[in-house]
This record gives sequence, structure tokens and C-alpha cells, in this order.
Amino acid sequence: MSWTAERVETLEQLWRSGRSASQIAQALGGVTRNAVIGKAHRLGLMGRPSPIRDGQAAAERPARVATPRTAVPKPAPRPPVVRAPVEPTPIAPVVELAGDASATILTLTERMCKWPIGDPRDEDFHFCGGTNVPGRPYCDHHARRAYQVPTRRGEEERKAG
Repeated sequence: MSWTAERVETLEQLWRSGRSASQIAQALGGVTRNAVIGKAHRLGLMGRPSPIRDGQAAAERPARVATPRTAVPKPAPRPPVVRAPVEPTPIAPVVELAGDASATILTLTERMCKWPIGDPRDEDFHFCGGTNVPGRPYCDHHARRAYQVPTRRGEEERKAG
């Protein structure tokens, strides 16, 4: 849709007569309310007072009567949940195997424990090399160290505090 001189003149007349942008758009046909507002702005047409009532008109309306509300009783508090303390699973002391059971990266096999022992930057760095637990990369001892049962955060904080 293009704004012809005739359509612009019609828009200006309707605007001055106080019609809304929606009414002008409907009268012109083929344009939206926003297109009318944009064109009026570009033409520099004078702004008009808002058709929405101002604060004085709203004050003249009668005040609404508040309806009484019934008090809703609060539910009784729930009793606290008491849980039995969970005993942690004892972990065997750290014993690093050395000697015949140890393995280097080159001697590790599929059935050997791959628990690293020492610093990888050191000459004597090696792996446990013991027989691994089926389906796991570590022997029984190192699997217990690697796969600890998670504890609840709140229980740890209560014990610490």
C-alpha cells in the first residue's frame, strides 16, 4: 500500500476530526493502526489528548465495596521427620601394592588394576597391576576407594557443626 496524496489528505482530515488511529485505518482500508500512527508522526500531526480518563474522572466514580473474607485456618505444622543415622561403610586403610604386582603403562592388560601410584612425572610412576574386579578398571581395594557410597550433604554438615 502506498500513501497517495489523496489518502494522506483523508488521514489528516480524519485525524483533525478526532477519530482514533484504528477508525482511520478502517476508513482508509488496507492499512493497519500502526501504519496510521507512523504516518501521522512522520507528517508531524499534532498529538491529541488521550481518550483514557484522567485521574479526576476516576476519582468521581463510586468506590467499590470490599467484600468480607472468611478467615482460613492455617494447617497444623507437620511433625519433624526423624531419620535413623546411617553408619558409613568402613574403608580399608591405604596400602599401596608394589613389587611384582605393579605395572607400567606398557605392561598393563585388560584384567589388571589401573589405579595410578605416584606422580606421572616421576621415574617410578606405575599402576597397581592387581587383578581387577570384573567390569571395573580397579582391584577390589582400589574400587572401594574410587566408588564410595554418596552421603547426604545435610548429614555431613550437621556432624561438622
